[in-house]
Amino acid sequence: MATIASGLRHARCASSIAAAQWRPAILPRPSFQLAIRSITSDSQKPPSLEIEAAESVPIPYQGVTHARVVPATPSYFSREPQFNDLYIGISKLLTKYNHLPTVPPSEAPQMPWTKLEEMRAQMGEPIKSSHYAKVMRVAKRLNLIEPSLRPQEVKVALTEFTRDINPFLNMPNPITIDKFGRAVGVGKRKESTARAFVVEGTGEILVNGKTLSEAFGRVHDRESAVWALTATERLDKYNVWVLVEGGGTTGQAEAITLAVAKALVAHEPALKTALRRAGCITRDPRTVERKKHGHVKARKMPAWVKR
Repeated sequence: MATIASGLRHARCASSIAAAQWRPAILPRPSFQLAIRSITSDSQKPPSLEIEAAESVPIPYQGVTHARVVPATPSYFSREPQFNDLYIGISKLLTKYNHLPTVPPSEAPQMPWTKLEEMRAQMGEPIKSSHYAKVMRVAKRLNLIEPSLRPQEVKVALTEFTRDINPFLNMPNPITIDKFGRAVGVGKRKESTARAFVVEGTGEILVNGKTLSEAFGRVHDRESAVWALTATERLDKYNVWVLVEGGGTTGQAEAITLAVAKALVAHEPALKTALRRAGCITRDPRTVERKKHGHVKARKMPAWVKR
């Protein structure tokens, strides 16, 4: 066994020597130097030429904060932009000058306030009546500030709500007597309109060419028609010619009362106090109340039935 092991050892050594003789020689690896090129975007032109070239190229939106159109006021997106800005402005003034002393409404300066229709036409916006009422409440509150202490900006703001023409200076034309000695008065009541020609005479009265008894069947209507002459005891001193139209007998009779009273004041201005005390000068603004749906008449309701 020992001889076999030694023989194998010698054979292994011989094979390793033979392999070493036939192994190729390892050549040294050549060393290469890497050349790295750097690319730059710098121009080779002089700096002055670069500045001139940059200035010659127009760059858009320089110095512009927003590239889109921005509304001048946030109210642009509301339904009533101009009216909304007006309301915001006077509201700020009321908050700023709310501490100033005020006067009673009866002592405040009379202002010819702009009507809703006029403000709609002036601004060209569909202003709601509720919005208009809210703005006018603020404007009237500013008008109560003591006139001697009222700031200038409040006065300027209130001019936006006033008309150019002062209606308080518009006085009715006085009734005059023509060359025939006639004074013409006009009166209205409900749907009736009367024109009375009053001239000095003997107490004759004609209504649409008829006598008083023919024109009015009721005694109460006859008395109402001549009440202005009866109250001043001038029934037998003037002749009256009346043209009346529209409405019923009661409305026509009371329209004649107002027309005769106005013409009588033209003849005798001293009778105005007595006629006012008798209720002949003031126009009665009452009109017929409209019928409502679900009602029999204006206020009458149908009888309630359980079943």
